[in-house]
Amino acid sequence: MDTLTDGVVTLERWRPEDLDLLVATVAASLEHVGAWLIWATNGYGPAEGEEFLTGAAERWASGEGYEYAIRTADRTLAGGCGLMRRGDGREIGYWLAKSYTGHGYATRAASLLLGQAWRMGTPHVTILHDELNTRSGAIPQRLGFTLHHKEAAADALAPACSGNDWVWRLERPA
Repeated sequence: MDTLTDGVVTLERWRPEDLDLLVATVAASLEHVGAWLIWATNGYGPAEGEEFLTGAAERWASGEGYEYAIRTADRTLAGGCGLMRRGDGREIGYWLAKSYTGHGYATRAASLLLGQAWRMGTPHVTILHDELNTRSGAIPQRLGFTLHHKEAAADALAPACSGNDWVWRLERPA
């Protein structure tokens, strides 16, 4: 489960040696990523990257979350994604560097994570996004999720966020 692929996109477990590439990728798309994700709002340097990679390793070891680098067919880092424990189910999250949006990478990554969730026996999977982030909201729709409910955002808001999250849900197939 360290690597998942569909032949176009490969998800690889984040490793400490990914630090420089992670920081460079986020920094190059800071305005784009930071518009929607609070962790990229005030810059992203080696300290933030190291904190993320350390936390990702801890979450992986505990089973709380499985976080991956999203790589293209030529092994370029396009973004990141994760499958996190949420109650009795799992939640899929994703982000892409600006130049990799609109090419299906996030949809493919989410599909790979969804398959992994079903193999793990997860009863349901959710995806949530700010109501204004329509590009992110198109992904659960493509994958057959149903809009489950809307809720106030639980975390601090990034600049483009409205403060209202849409929560999509998909039940495990019988």
